Amino acid sequence: MSKAFALGKASIVAPLVTSYGVVSTLLSWAGGEHINLIQLLCIALCVLGVVLSSIHSDPKVLHTTQASSSIAYALLAVLFYGASFWLQGRFVLPALGPVTMLWLAYLVGLMVLVVIVLRIEDGLKIPPLKNCLTLTGTSLMNLGGVSSFAWGAVAGSVSVVTVTVTVTVINTLSGGIAAILGYVFFKERLAKVQVLGVVLVLVGAFVLHLKA
Repeated sequence: MSKAFALGKASIVAPLVTSYGVVSTLLSWAGGEHINLIQLLCIALCVLGVVLSSIHSDPKVLHTTQASSSIAYALLAVLFYGASFWLQGRFVLPALGPVTMLWLAYLVGLMVLVVIVLRIEDGLKIPPLKNCLTLTGTSLMNLGGVSSFAWGAVAGSVSVVTVTVTVTVINTLSGGIAAILGYVFFKERLAKVQVLGVVLVLVGAFVLHLKA
């Protein structure tokens, strides 16, 4: 997802990433859960939205290779996020609980990132203070979101599926907010067909989570 944001427009990448509920739904279906007609239509709507979002109608648009790569990375993030939420809700949380799952997940991530950083030139260079504060805030918000999901999924009589749906519905709305912020602050102008694609992805993902 970070690579997608670095190469492409936030107003396209963010809504695409929020469609990971499609992957979670398909994995649930493969695991034996029933998928109704509305859910199938929403999946088709998300796929159509992804296709329309990737269309560049203006031949003068620069960095089309980077734009296409950003969409590819965003779809890869969709696969990873969708599989992750499904695995957490179906297997990990019931067996390990939220605390063990969180520290194991971040420990594995830390070990992988250390290897990656060591292979990158200037990977260990400390960023400017203003960037450190931003990154710290982003990390804390990410940790808070994951922790809220983990604790909510195992609390009281609320089922894991219900909590997953609630979290992903809110996350779908965050994609729309990110698209608006990209338009307002970064002047990211989208073609009409791309706007239509973004809207279809948001609507499809939102309805899919509500009907899950």
